[in-house]
Amino acid sequence: MAESTSERLARLLAMVAYLADRDDVPVAELAAHFGVPQAQIMRDVDTLWVSGTPGYQPDDLLDFSADSYDAQRITLTNARGMDRPLRLGPGEAVALIVALRALANLPGMGADPAVASALAKLTAAAGDAAEAAEAVALETADPALDAHVSRVLGTARAALAEGERVHLRYTSASDATTERDVDPLELLSDGEAWFLRGWCLLSDAVRHFRLDRVAAITRTGQDAVPHEVASTSGRVRPEQTLLQARLELTPRSRWVAERFGGEILAERDGAILVALDVADEAWLARLVLDLGPDVLGLEPRGLAESIAARAAAALAAYEEVG
Repeated sequence: MAESTSERLARLLAMVAYLADRDDVPVAELAAHFGVPQAQIMRDVDTLWVSGTPGYQPDDLLDFSADSYDAQRITLTNARGMDRPLRLGPGEAVALIVALRALANLPGMGADPAVASALAKLTAAAGDAAEAAEAVALETADPALDAHVSRVLGTARAALAEGERVHLRYTSASDATTERDVDPLELLSDGEAWFLRGWCLLSDAVRHFRLDRVAAITRTGQDAVPHEVASTSGRVRPEQTLLQARLELTPRSRWVAERFGGEILAERDGAILVALDVADEAWLARLVLDLGPDVLGLEPRGLAESIAARAAAALAAYEEVG
């Protein structure tokens, strides 16, 4: 599966910091540390070699030892200051402190030691900016609901850690209440809500259950059965998803996958193949029409035909008005 631009950028920046603390690192070590093939590490170094600070003259660029590179070892000889600790401005410090406080207020996150540690360190380093952040009031929309979600989250976490099946009483977005057994796979958050991703025995498939719609959760005492399913890389697929579209797009439309939570399945012959979860066919039709010639293909066929019919109807209506 092809990675997103943001994922690669994060690795490139992390690689500079890693190399700045070490001399003459074997490519195999870098590949193992960052979880990518050795060929990708060499491509990353090639990209970093032509990256740097504004001006982009030879003295402005990151530099590596060419001899080490030829020997399949990487030595960073000029980091152009990218290895220095990040210095935050007052506005950035305030934004991060407020964001961490909001994160700590999420159900199940208040006792997270990583959040508490990061907030304490940032507050101590921020000086006057920390006082400005304290003036920002944070409100919880529904404390009772948060308490319920915290209890559900705690039970789900315990079951997940011990490999135990759970029983849910769940109300869907359409207000249908069902009882179902679920083998937990992971817990995810989209920034607004928590989800339990698991193998639903009722549906005989992977499902995402939003925790604030779980009316009740109980541990069954039964072992969860292992299931061969693909990783989500943290991506939440809403339960109300009606279909999955596969769009073949030009490279300049890569932003579609990143903005709408799509998955880049492949890159080939100057095109990318994107899987996109869709709950509203009309929304997808508008997106396809907006992209115009950047859409090189669309599957499944029935969906493509439906959107083509919508486009033809829109064009006919436009011609009548014109």
